[in-house]
This record gives sequence, structure tokens and C-alpha cells, in this order.
Amino acid sequence: MTDTLGLAAARRRTVLWTLALTVALAATFIVGVGAGPVPIRPAETLQVVSHHLFGTALEGAAVHDAIIWEIRVPRVILGGLVGAGLALSGAILQTLVRNMLADPFVLGVNSGASTGAALAILFGLGAGLGDYALQGSAFIGALAASLLLWAVARSQGRLTSIRLLMAGVAIGYALSAVTSFLIFASDSAESSRSVMFWLLGSLGLAGWDGPLVVIAVIVAASVALLMLLARNLDALAVGDETALTAGVDPEKLRAGLLVITCLLVGGIVAMAGSISFVGLVVPHLARRFVGGAHRAVIPVSALAGAILLIWADIGARTLLAPRELSIGIITALVGAPFLLILVRRMYAPAN
Repeated sequence: MTDTLGLAAARRRTVLWTLALTVALAATFIVGVGAGPVPIRPAETLQVVSHHLFGTALEGAAVHDAIIWEIRVPRVILGGLVGAGLALSGAILQTLVRNMLADPFVLGVNSGASTGAALAILFGLGAGLGDYALQGSAFIGALAASLLLWAVARSQGRLTSIRLLMAGVAIGYALSAVTSFLIFASDSAESSRSVMFWLLGSLGLAGWDGPLVVIAVIVAASVALLMLLARNLDALAVGDETALTAGVDPEKLRAGLLVITCLLVGGIVAMAGSISFVGLVVPHLARRFVGGAHRAVIPVSALAGAILLIWADIGARTLLAPRELSIGIITALVGAPFLLILVRRMYAPAN
């Protein structure tokens, strides 16, 4: 009886948090579109979005139509998708390696994408991809890092948590060093500054084109797959023995989760650069909100990550307007103090 009541209370808490975060995300979307060097009223934002989605009339010709629909709406959507994807990646990795300090940087995929992007900006790699040279090169870099990680982690037999963690850290450091070397080797100071800005994260590439659709598909498919695998993730989080007892093959599950993570991180870094702390902090927040069950953690993490990153982008666009900060600066300023508070509370001595 007690277990049944506990499960019912957990479900109610999850539903309430999901609804609250959904409403908060909708409000954040409106604020995000309206914020910037040219402030736009929420009513005008809703009018323009309604016109483009449902064909309603534009009263007063909506003078900010182009700013809203062509620039800010895709940017805010990309911000939400990037935040959701990073939070999902963090939640997966913390289960994958059974380490609560794991985040999308830990497997080296992020560093691989950054190396590919640096090669594109500094030396013109991927010029044959035309307008998508930067995104394409970054994704190829992420894919190469993923294949290298897989080869190293599987070289001695089974794909275990500790082997993935150690291989990912080593590959990440190595590729970060390569990226730094490429920056110093470049003769163009302007290109080097562009790489440094991009490495700290930016949504400046947002637009109504293929890459945005690809990111949306990857994030939506990842949420669906992870929800289907939620019980398996719960078993894996306890340990390999528990997973085997529940009929789950830990090695195959880790391989599948690694593929999902690499797709998420590779696509995100290719579009928005390296953005820290979202994948580390948000899953912890989600677990504090709704507990450790992945069926609850996954949607709450995605929603909270989307909200956090959109607000970080609002700060990046407005704090030093008309100049724009890198999003990674904002997320680090918010995430680092939160992590210190979290660590203090987790390991505080009992009275």
C-alpha cells in the first residue's frame, strides 16, 4: 500500500513539474523573441508567429515581422533544442558511466567537433560543403572522435563504464590540445578570434534551414528513444548486475546510449559551439525535482535545459548590447556557483 501511494505521489510530482516547465518554456519563448537591441512587445510576437503558422492577418503590418520570424524565432528555437539536447546528453552520460559529474564534454565528442570547426574556420576544411562547411566539419569531427572512442574503449574487450570514461577523458584532452595548436598555427588573427568565440558557444548560425530541422529531429528522436529505454536506464544506473538480472545487456545498452549521445553532442556543437555546464547541472536539478526514475528525469531535464539556455542567450544578447557575449560565459557564471552549492549540500556532514 505504501509503495503504491509513493508511486502515485511521484507520478503527480512529475506531471506537475512537466506542466509547470512547459508553461515556463512558452513564456520564455515569448520573452526570448522580444528581448534584444530592438525590444518587441509580446502581443506583436504572438501576432507575427500566428500569421506565419496559421495565416492570420498582420495588424498594422507588424513592422518587426522580419526581425521576429527570420532572426529571433529560429534563434530561440535553436536555443531550446540545444539546451534540451545538452541536458539529455548529461543525463545519459551520468547513467552511462555511473558518475554524477559526467557531462557532454567527458567523452571527447565535444572536443572532436571543436577540432573540426577550427579546421573549417582557420584552414577552410569542408569548403565543398558550401554554406554548411562549419556545421559539416564540426559534425565530421564529432563522428571521428566517436569512432576513435569506440575503438579505444572496445580494444580490451567489454565496453565498461570506467573504460568509456577514461578513454573519453584522454581523447578529449588530446583533441583540445590539437584545437589550441591549430589556433596558434593560424596566421589570421580574425579567424582565431572567430574560433575562440565559437568555442564558447553562440546561436548566431540559427535560421530556417536544414541544420535546424536536423537538430529538431535528433532531439525529438532521442527523447522518444530514451523514454522507451527508461526502465533499462534505471537498471543500468544501479549496476551491471542489476541490469543483467532485469534482462538488460549492459554492453549493448551502453553502445546504444553512446550512439545517441554522439549524435546529440555532435549535432549541437556543430550548430552552437561548445556550451558548458548545462549537461552537468540540469540533470541534477531534474533529479531534485522528480527523483531518480528516468521516465521522469528525461522530460524534465529536456524542458529545464531548454529554459536555461534560452535565458542564457537572452543574457548574452542584452547584457552588453549591442555587443553579444558567448553563451558559454553565461552558463559558466550560472552553473559554477550552482555546482559548488550542490556539492556542499551533497557532502555536508550530518548533524
